[in-house]
Amino acid sequence: MSSDQSTRRILVVEDEALVAMLVEDALEDAGFGVIGPVRSVAQALEVLESEAPDAAVLDLNLAGENSVAVADALVARGIPFVVATGYGAAGLPAAHRNALVLPKPYDPADLTAMLARMCDGR
Repeated sequence: MSSDQSTRRILVVEDEALVAMLVEDALEDAGFGVIGPVRSVAQALEVLESEAPDAAVLDLNLAGENSVAVADALVARGIPFVVATGYGAAGLPAAHRNALVLPKPYDPADLTAMLARMCDGR
């Protein structure tokens, strides 16, 4: 575990409880702090009003609700994020076509490596 990651806080936006727990465990094992997981667009936007994560993991589909508003809020705040989705890059709205995409199912090690690179680039 690298000590510089221990201060890195990652917002997890994921509605599937099992996936959220796996992501949370993987991030904590890699030395990240976790904000959430939050399970809805409203919760995510509320958290962003009071928290400033270093990066975020965003599921595009939250219980049938599109999370583009969360992606927009992250971009507006300059917070890098990775979209974890079963829809692949083709499922991204035009405004977020350049977002990093991690297709589900994914290896948690790939997620933590991607987030480490994103945080190091800030």
